[in-house]
Amino acid sequence: MQVVVVPVTPFQQNCALAWADGSSEAVVIDPGGDLAQIHATAAEHGVRIGRILLTHAHIDHAGATAELARELGIPIEGPHPADQYWIERLPEQSRMFGFPPAVSFTPDRWLQQGDSVALGAETLEVLHCPGHTPGHVVFFHRTDRIAFVGDVLFAGSVGRTDFPGGDFDQLVHSITTRLWPLGDDVTFVPGHGPTSTFGAERRSNPFVGDRVLGRR
Repeated sequence: MQVVVVPVTPFQQNCALAWADGSSEAVVIDPGGDLAQIHATAAEHGVRIGRILLTHAHIDHAGATAELARELGIPIEGPHPADQYWIERLPEQSRMFGFPPAVSFTPDRWLQQGDSVALGAETLEVLHCPGHTPGHVVFFHRTDRIAFVGDVLFAGSVGRTDFPGGDFDQLVHSITTRLWPLGDDVTFVPGHGPTSTFGAERRSNPFVGDRVLGRR
């Protein structure tokens, strides 16, 4: 699988293009904005965008979703239906944070724990990981050991839980019961900042590291 990260919006959100080796059709994960930059990156790598995947519906991750889907005539998959609250409030979010006007939408497919998403001949597994938002999902490619975790986990930090629907204890539970069992060798692309591995975060993350949580 090929992955290219495209930081977008003033929040430098890690939008990602992903496609199977030998395929010319990509998915775009979390197109929060800057569509010209996303299109240019796809053209540079010789792929066309065939589907939108969403980890959650905060403005910097989902703000340009409806526009891109309409422009290309492509489906939207994700997040979990518990994020409908945030989708409905995309216009309000765009005004609040000074983003270009955004419109709400209805995903063509809501995603649940245990679902999978086709990526050419490859498969992305879906894990429901609430805490940052109620409907947050993570996409995991088991063969290449890579996860797209949105704002659940960062290198050295975790997602904020002070927005409506956030819950720190739930976030920690999602990380420790849904992500850690995937393996320490998994590399993850967070919603912001550099990549890391689950193993590195278990060793040193000040919020969810094993030592912090009292495990040895």
